[in-house]
Amino acid sequence: MNQNTIPESLKSYGLKKVITYLDSEPDKNIPKILDWAEKFDKDGGLESQLKTIRNALTDESSNWYQLTKSLWTDVDDDVRKKMFENFIVNATIIGGQRQEKSRKENNCNVPWAILMDPTSACNLQCTGCWAADYGNKMNMSFETLDSIIEQGKALGTYMFIYSGGEPLVRKDDIIRLCEKHNDCEFLAFTNATLIDEYFADEMLRVKNFVPAISVEGFEEETDFRRGEGTYAAVVKAMGILKRKKLPFGISCCYTSMNTETIGSEKYFDDMINKGAKFAWFFTYIPVGVDASPELMATAEQREFMYHQIRRFRDSKPIFTMDFWNDAEYVKGCIAGGRSYLHINANGDIEPCAFIHYSDSNIHNTTLLEAFKNPLFMQYKENQPFNSNFLRPCPLLDNPEKLESMIVTSGAKSTEILHPEDVNLLCGKCKHASEKWAETAERLWNNSSKTEKKL
Repeated sequence: MNQNTIPESLKSYGLKKVITYLDSEPDKNIPKILDWAEKFDKDGGLESQLKTIRNALTDESSNWYQLTKSLWTDVDDDVRKKMFENFIVNATIIGGQRQEKSRKENNCNVPWAILMDPTSACNLQCTGCWAADYGNKMNMSFETLDSIIEQGKALGTYMFIYSGGEPLVRKDDIIRLCEKHNDCEFLAFTNATLIDEYFADEMLRVKNFVPAISVEGFEEETDFRRGEGTYAAVVKAMGILKRKKLPFGISCCYTSMNTETIGSEKYFDDMINKGAKFAWFFTYIPVGVDASPELMATAEQREFMYHQIRRFRDSKPIFTMDFWNDAEYVKGCIAGGRSYLHINANGDIEPCAFIHYSDSNIHNTTLLEAFKNPLFMQYKENQPFNSNFLRPCPLLDNPEKLESMIVTSGAKSTEILHPEDVNLLCGKCKHASEKWAETAERLWNNSSKTEKKL
């Protein structure tokens, strides 16, 4: 089904022409594209962003210039063009306008991205991971996944992210979905052990699939949580992707055991040398009755990552994002459909991958109905959960907020084997929340003072 209106189609056609223009002689044409964007930015809403981009891309010694140039030297031409079309034109510009229209018409959150689990099955059993409990008990059919994407596009969502389980257990269906929805960009959080030459060739063929490879540090740290030989498999997969000029990034969970490694310059440099173009950082959350609270990062370790990521963001040619410590840039929590949501392999529509509670299931509820149901409306009405955006999370940073929303909405635990009482879950995070509150207050006050000086 073609979701575009005639005005959207015309705008999309024009923007894709610009992308084609950009794809030839980027050194010469990027400044022209920025000139064009400034002319069309009538209200000046993009002025500061465009100025920042221009400054970064005119300094050939800057890390941002090096990262941008690497998209032309390291990435297949057709893959890069498709990525620009889907991510910039469809997901961000066309989709962004449609999302805003949907929000106003329905008075509810509508997400930029949808995270969904094709399966609960996984070929690894990582320490502290809730998916290790599920086995292969849950799967969403191809038809269900396809319906989610169709519904998402109708509301303006063109960015879809797979998690699990291990999503590449369903690699054939994932490729079919990439083919059918070639106007969408797909990303997957994957352990990468199932990436081989054949699958990489399929990625080259469809052009709209990007892996975010889960890695916990070097061999010792990765194999500690993920099992012996996992790091070697990850390195092999990265080698295949780099050789075939396919873009990929890394997904890193920092814990009490590996924070100093993951946040080290040596680790960043190694991942960049292996070909990673982006890095997503998560802090460990003790979700599930068999979770390991001792793996939670301390307040000191979380602050270490806060400083390291900001330092390397200004010096390393890799795009980084810490989904907790960078919340100040997006004004708090992005879950509950504000920017993203999660649908597990049982079809439960959850506000976040780490919040395993729901009042809606995709098998008997549309996406729009779920957004209007009590749990997602609780998120909309309560966001942001703290005026200090360095304390964004309703679980890790403000556990009393999650307790209140779950009780008020009547949402139920989606843990199949061992349903988890929200009070017990929040209790596991209370001490960490209190310790981080002290650190976050200091960092937030210092950040505010710096902004005032600027």
